[in-house]
Amino acid sequence: MKKHTIYKSLTFFFFIQLIFISIISRFPELVETYYSTGIYPYISIVFRTVLGWIPFSVGDVYYFLLGLFLLVSIYRFIKKGYKNIIESLFRLGAYLSIFYFLFNLFWGLNYYRDSLFNTLQLEQKAYTLDDLIFLSHDLLDKTKETHFQLTKNDTLKATINYTKEAIIKQVPFGYNALASVFPEFKYHQPSIKKSLFSVPLTYMGFSGYFNPISGEAQVDYLVPKPSLPMISSHETAHQLGFASESEANFIGFLAATHHPETYYKFSGYKIALQFSIAAVYGKDSIKGRQLIDSIPKGILKNIRESQEFWRTYQNKAEPFFKLFYDNYLKANKQIDGIQGYSNMVGLLVAYRDKYGLD
Repeated sequence: MKKHTIYKSLTFFFFIQLIFISIISRFPELVETYYSTGIYPYISIVFRTVLGWIPFSVGDVYYFLLGLFLLVSIYRFIKKGYKNIIESLFRLGAYLSIFYFLFNLFWGLNYYRDSLFNTLQLEQKAYTLDDLIFLSHDLLDKTKETHFQLTKNDTLKATINYTKEAIIKQVPFGYNALASVFPEFKYHQPSIKKSLFSVPLTYMGFSGYFNPISGEAQVDYLVPKPSLPMISSHETAHQLGFASESEANFIGFLAATHHPETYYKFSGYKIALQFSIAAVYGKDSIKGRQLIDSIPKGILKNIRESQEFWRTYQNKAEPFFKLFYDNYLKANKQIDGIQGYSNMVGLLVAYRDKYGLD
């Protein structure tokens, strides 16, 4: 069979896949049963078993080679004087078709799984301002409690004595504790890696990412230590098959706050508190300001440390990368796009109502 015919067939297959995804996305219960809790856990364990022992991110190397391949292909296309445009388009369609197939097979179908509200039997409701204020006060109490355990002084910034490598390696302990309550969050064959692209990742405004082709969770190795436990726990949630950013944020919070180490709990409560107060501020800026003013100086120093870190790396290209990621999420049925990170507040309200934050 000629290459041109293969390219055409694969391109046609790409459109077949789009139709299939459009149909299957309407049946989240089927995806949940047969893929997310059926096939996918075995796929993810195989990836972590095969690649987990490698000390560097294989996915980062893959993306580097893919970028290099695209640049060389574009150069050759231009050098040939834009000849054989039709064949080039079919070749591009074929590559997209293969990538899209592997993406959905290895992880992407998790975008269409059932809601975590249903999985954990939480009540999904439109939360009120009072709901957010009560949640914020509870989270503030927990943040103050864990912060004081670390510092013994509410005016001091919390610091972590562990290395960043040690912090990342301790992620599974939180998931093991969480799995004793919710078995669906059991984390087999743990493997979390620092990204080889931590510097460009930071300039793009991202603290980590999950590679769906290699099954690896990568974290930005430059972020301040107090943020690293929550970030690592978030990316691990993606490994477990939770594609939604709000759900990964919420599961990361649960794993961090169930962790036996106090600094992990502090990281989870602090970031959840920021999301909760931001939600209050969005509904009532005066009450939001009052909550901010009630935060002890030491905790504010930790929050400002993180804010200053990201401010240092701000650049004109960052909004472009975030716009690209925003559209990627929306294309995968995450209608809130990059804003979905903050939607964990709805899950926090429902979880607090049912279980409390202890």
